[in-house]
Amino acid sequence: MIEKPEEFLKELFAAAVAAADPLVTLAPFLPEPPKGRTIVIGAGKAAASMAKAVEDHWQGPIEGLVITRYEHGLPLSRIKVVEAGHPVPDTEGARAADDILKLLEGLSQDDLVLCLISGGGSSLLAKPGEGIALDEKKAVTKALLASGANITEMNTLRKHLSAIKGGRLAVAAYPARTVTLMISDVPGDDPAVIASGPTVPDTTSVSDARAVLEKYGIEISSAVAAFLETAAAETPPAGHPAFKITTQSMVATPQASLQAATRLAAEKGITPVVLGDSIEGEAQDVAAVMAAIARQVKLHDQPMKKPCVLISGGETTVTVRSSEGTPGRGGRNCEFLLALALQLGGMEGVYALAADTDGIDGTEDNAGAIYTPESVNRAANEGLEAKDFLARHDSYSFFASLGDLIKTGPTRTNVNDFRAILIL
Repeated sequence: MIEKPEEFLKELFAAAVAAADPLVTLAPFLPEPPKGRTIVIGAGKAAASMAKAVEDHWQGPIEGLVITRYEHGLPLSRIKVVEAGHPVPDTEGARAADDILKLLEGLSQDDLVLCLISGGGSSLLAKPGEGIALDEKKAVTKALLASGANITEMNTLRKHLSAIKGGRLAVAAYPARTVTLMISDVPGDDPAVIASGPTVPDTTSVSDARAVLEKYGIEISSAVAAFLETAAAETPPAGHPAFKITTQSMVATPQASLQAATRLAAEKGITPVVLGDSIEGEAQDVAAVMAAIARQVKLHDQPMKKPCVLISGGETTVTVRSSEGTPGRGGRNCEFLLALALQLGGMEGVYALAADTDGIDGTEDNAGAIYTPESVNRAANEGLEAKDFLARHDSYSFFASLGDLIKTGPTRTNVNDFRAILIL
């Protein structure tokens, strides 16, 4: 029997994060050095640690530049690391994107471009299409983040407002060969969606991008609207010769991290049950479904017997709706956990953790939080109503008041969310 449920859940999360560490997983995927130059470029929350793995293991000269989120950098000797804005792009990211394109000028077929891509790259690799100001791109990004759009929809629009995403980076590197190493943070591990697929042929169109705008009622500037009417808004065709010499490999995935957690759970005598590595939907809706499963296990030992732990990954969304009072704080993991707490109603023997493997839940300083059967009552004893916090999307403040936030700092990897519900 697990004596300290909260510590057990934290150990599972740590195992999931460790399984996605590029310093451990990346080296086997490195290609042979080329006849000519090797240029290392990249973007994402894991960009600095991926670049370090390359520096540690590459045989031969390298040069390059990668972009990562503020406070996610590392000191490297041969590859420059630039920190920039995420999830909303900024001028640092825009300048670094220009510098990356300059590095790709004049390459030959004897050269190799090693591209390191991870989640967060869409906003970090910020180069708007011709005529679009960065502030206009930022406004669209902010609207998308609050709309409830999923990652695929967000990146569909981002590709068609960009001068560098949606395969355009591979085209810029041509005739050099491009090898892209990726850490997946998207459901299904689709390389065209991770960081908006800068080196991958795009399967979406401008009409798909317009459909996203219409679906969520997102207002755009006249410059953005004008760009979407131009040929430049369409991404390079899949038949472009650059894509014939471009390859992609996944060096870490959500499923691999879930498997690491299941192995640890089994070693400790708890039956692991993986519900899925690509679960999407509104955080509160996903919480309602998972609470129902946990309740059935607890009361009836169906569809599996307790003790067990329900493990899942993916990326939920939070649609921010207007509410009275001060706007709340909190990312999708804390929102999921608070909704789960209300659904379970303090059911004895059920504990849960929800956290982002990158160490940042939304835009806060926590990775996620821990729920126990006493969470809601403990808050009530302090005069805090859980329903009120959920109504104003203030889950961070709720768990902060209980001292149950999980703070890891930047992990420099990102395989999406990790959720574990322990049923004793």
